[in-house]
Amino acid sequence: MDLRQRILAACDRGDATRDQIARRFEVSLGMVKKLIQQRRHTGCIEPRHRNSGRKPKILDSHKRDMKALLWEKPDLTLEELRAKLGLDCTIQAIHYALADMGMTYKKRRSAPMSNPEGMLPRPGGSGAADKAGSPRSSSSSSTSQRQKRT
Repeated sequence: MDLRQRILAACDRGDATRDQIARRFEVSLGMVKKLIQQRRHTGCIEPRHRNSGRKPKILDSHKRDMKALLWEKPDLTLEELRAKLGLDCTIQAIHYALADMGMTYKKRRSAPMSNPEGMLPRPGGSGAADKAGSPRSSSSSSTSQRQKRT
């Protein structure tokens, strides 16, 4: 704020051009111009960080609608969700918005598990000690003698 006040004081005195003031205070000419313009339009010379940066395409209202849509139909794809909301954004943006809301996008309960037997723990424990003493199978999936479908 001190620097901004000194720049504007120098401009108000009229003792130098804007370019000379920029060089004296080691700032860009654009900063001097924008600072003068900001004071003229708003009357305030404080930094305006809240207005900088890219504006979000997914607003809070979109997030509420997303939550409602997923509550009604939890198996919507990200593409379908984007189409229903009429958003012009990337699929990744929707993914990140869901993550920010604390919602995961993994279809767990809507479909049965693909191989429930493969998920069960094996009897006898786990680890390298159990594998060392176990007999090896004579074939593997790549060498099995099963006939191929034609």
